[in-house]
Amino acid sequence: MSTPDAETELHRLLLAGLDGDEAAYRRFLQLLAGHLRAYLARRLFGWPDDVEDLVQECLLAMHNKRHTYQPDQPLTAWVHAIARYKLIDLLRARGAREALHDPLDEEMPLFAASTHDAHDAQRDLMGMLQSLPDKQRRPIECVKIEGLSVAETARLTGLSESAVKVGIHRGLKVLAARFGAARRLEGHA
Repeated sequence: MSTPDAETELHRLLLAGLDGDEAAYRRFLQLLAGHLRAYLARRLFGWPDDVEDLVQECLLAMHNKRHTYQPDQPLTAWVHAIARYKLIDLLRARGAREALHDPLDEEMPLFAASTHDAHDAQRDLMGMLQSLPDKQRRPIECVKIEGLSVAETARLTGLSESAVKVGIHRGLKVLAARFGAARRLEGHA
């Protein structure tokens, strides 16, 4: 439907609706919603989620202010004026919300702390692994930390594949027992 045809049809349906024709008013709202969706989508192309909410707000405002429409004036001018006000309200609210958010910067202390935490965790892990015998420590380092396969680890360490698997299992069991005991002590402190 072209713009002049849309204007004529929407105008006719609104006037019929104002005279009490419920079906015409329902059709007016349906057509108007499509018109508003297109109008607002062009202006909010970066925020598609807000378009439908704004369409609903505009329809509600137009319904509540329908008595202010002057039939001798173009309907789209009245509709676009209300839509612009609602759009401005949305942009102001969004701007106020966005002003409360600081952009995340990798140089911020938040990210620096996580780098230090990672280094601390790696140091602690290496310290824990050093307490294990070589037959347990080396398979854990190769398979779990370096990402080698059991076969590659067996070739590298000179152990059988079964010995690598057993070493990993026993080493992790020892670490879990030590770590669990330390956690239980911390919990009682």
